[in-house]
Parts: sequence; C-alpha cells; structure tokens
Amino acid sequence: MLEAVPPQVLISEMERPYPMDQNLSETKGVETPARERATGRVTDEIAPPEPITRPPATRGRRRLWLGLVVLALAVAGLAWWRKPWHTSAPATHTAHAMPTAQPVREASAIAGDFPVELVELGTVTPVYTVTVISQIAGYLMNVEFKEGDIVQQGQEIALVDPRPYQVMLEQFEGQLAADQASLGQARMDLDRYRTLNRQDSIARQTYEDQAFVVKQYEGKVKVDQAEIDNAKLDLIYCHIVAPITGRIGLRLVDPGNFVQPNSTTGVAVIAQVQPITVIFTLPEDNVPSVLSELKKQGKLHVAAFDRSDTTHLADGTVYAIDSEINTATGMVNLRAMFDNKNEELFANQFVNAHLLVTTLHNATIVPHAAVLTGAPGEYVYVINPDNKVSVRNVTTGARNKDETVITSGLKPGERVVVDGADRLRDGSTVSIIAAPPAH
Repeated sequence: MLEAVPPQVLISEMERPYPMDQNLSETKGVETPARERATGRVTDEIAPPEPITRPPATRGRRRLWLGLVVLALAVAGLAWWRKPWHTSAPATHTAHAMPTAQPVREASAIAGDFPVELVELGTVTPVYTVTVISQIAGYLMNVEFKEGDIVQQGQEIALVDPRPYQVMLEQFEGQLAADQASLGQARMDLDRYRTLNRQDSIARQTYEDQAFVVKQYEGKVKVDQAEIDNAKLDLIYCHIVAPITGRIGLRLVDPGNFVQPNSTTGVAVIAQVQPITVIFTLPEDNVPSVLSELKKQGKLHVAAFDRSDTTHLADGTVYAIDSEINTATGMVNLRAMFDNKNEELFANQFVNAHLLVTTLHNATIVPHAAVLTGAPGEYVYVINPDNKVSVRNVTTGARNKDETVITSGLKPGERVVVDGADRLRDGSTVSIIAAPPAH
C-alpha cells in the first residue's frame, strides 16, 4: 500500500540536483551555470565519472509517482460511480421527512330513528302437538293419510279391524232384548199382583217382592244399553281420526301391526302450524323494561330470523310471558305468536327472535366498526376538514349488529374512520379510499 508523501518533501527532492544530469554534463564537458546558480554552489573541479546506472533513489521516486497517479484515478472513478446516488439522496431525505397519508375508509354520523331490539335464540313450537294413539286394541288394517300432509280435524287417518267390536255389539243388543222381555213380563205380573193385593187375594209380601223384581230388570236393561253404547263407541274408535288440524308426520306403525291404547309409540304425530309460536328466553335484567313497554303498548313486535340471523322469516307479537324466572339460568321464557300463513316457520326450528322494545328518535348513529375501545375508554377517530384525524371520546347507547347509538361526544354529519384505524394516532394524516361496491 502506498504511503502519502508530504508536499514539502516532494519539492525538496525536485530541487535537489540529479547525479545523472551531473554525470552527463561532466562527460560532455558542458558548463551549467544556471544549475549552479540555482543550487548556490560552484563546481571547482570535475568529479570522476560515474557509471550510467539509475540509483535506487531514482527508482523509488518513479514508483511513488506511479502510485499517486493510480490513487488519483481510483478516487476519480469512485466519485463518478457514486454520482447518481448523490443526486438522488436529497429526494430520499425529503420523502422520509414528509409523513405519508394513511389510507382509511370513512362514514358519516347520521341522525335518525333507531330500533332498540333484544336478539335472543328461540325455538319454533306448535300451539298443539298431538301423538295419535289408538283408543282400542286391534290390528291396524289401513293407514289413510299421506305423510307430511295437512290434515283437518275429524279426518280419518287410520282404521283398526272393527269386526270383533261389531260382534260384541250384536251380543249386547241380544242381551238387551232378553232383559227387556223379562222386564215386560215382570211388569205384567206386578199389575196382576197389584189387583190381587187390593182384593186381599195374595199376601202383601208377594206383591212387594214383584215390585223389586221389576226394578231389577229395569237395571239390567240400562246395563245392557250402556254396553251397547260402549260397543258402538268402540266401533267409532276403530276409525282413527285427526284430533286437530295440522301437519301430520311420518307414520309410526305400519298396517298389520297390533295396536293398543297403552302404546307409547302411537300411529303418527300432528302439529298445529297455523298459527305457530316461538318460545325464546330473556335475561332477567331486561324483564322490567319489557314488561313496562308491554303495558304501554299492549303488544310487542317480534321478528323471526333464521339460525344465521341473516334472513327474515316472519313477524309476530308477544303472546305470553312465563310466570317465573329460572333461578338456575336467570332467564324467563316468552312465547310469541305467528300467523305462519306461508309456513315460513317449521316446528322445532331454531330461530333468532328480534324483540322490538322501543324506538329512539333523532338518535346519532354510526357504524359499529367506528367505535373503538382503549385506555381512554370508548372513542372514535374524527376526520377533520384538513384530512387529519383527532381522537374523540364518546358515550354509546343502544346498539345492534351493524350500528351504534352515540349519546354524547359526536354530532350528526361528522366523519369518522371505520376501517384502517389500527395505525392511526391523534393528528395523523389520512387519505380517503372508496368503499367496496355493495353486492
């Protein structure tokens, strides 16, 4: 590596007389007064001649000059190579100095009516659900309904073999005829005994005994008639009919099976679907406000949504409220009635019941995503006219799935950040990006 040589040393070396020049002048015999005047010395005598060879000092100076030239070329090349970066450096510095705007989406606070709803999970429950069971024992001869159809009250849906009960009816009718004949004979004997008793021709005891015989036969006739009526009723029960109007389910027994009254399976299940109810629970903390509004309005509107809470199914009203709160869960059951004319609701279906308690008028409403929670509590980022944001503490009220009511801290018309607030700070500059198109 070349070492830097001070300028003063280079100059002194240049001013020193070169032996080579001196030897050449001495060989040729030529005087050099100018050189002698420059050095301040006068040569009195000519030195003996020296061999014409370059001394070590002369070779060192040439290497020094060569190193300086190479160093200068290297510095010039480095300066040329770095020139584009030097010209772009001020622009980079300026870009870092100026803060970039954070892209966000905005929404404006609006004033309007806000429905206060309580959303609870409910179950569609028919007003009546009946398991049809045969009232007599016998073989099921025929099933006369189509599974899943709507059946009307009194419509025949199955038939039990009626022949044993028809025979029994005829037997009871024969017994009745015999007892009626015996009763007629006993009454005729009583009439004769009554005449003879007035003539004192028979003992009084015989007349009185005959009167009781007549009453015994009258009792037998009544028993026979009751047995006949019961047999006729059994014949009616052989024809199984729908006790209510509703949708009948899948058959639970096939023709040819023996059915009996103590069976727990039954023939089919019928559920009333028009109208139909929804039973849902309500937290005990909301019971006072619901009861208060129920007394004021007389009825409360309930909207049924599907299980995902996206599709509106039907509208109804609160039908009844349970008499007590479940102490294990702290909930109370409510039943809402729905006409269900188009059969939007199905028995045992899970739905989301939206109970409309009241409606707030002229409320300040913002999207739910605009309200953030942090160390200062609930706050929003308000977008100022210069596109800088400021943190604003707010007080929230009622809310639903999409929107929140601001009771204080924000006015209608002010713009708030609804997306992109995770990197914002108070005073940050923002750029507004368009909302995605609604599908």
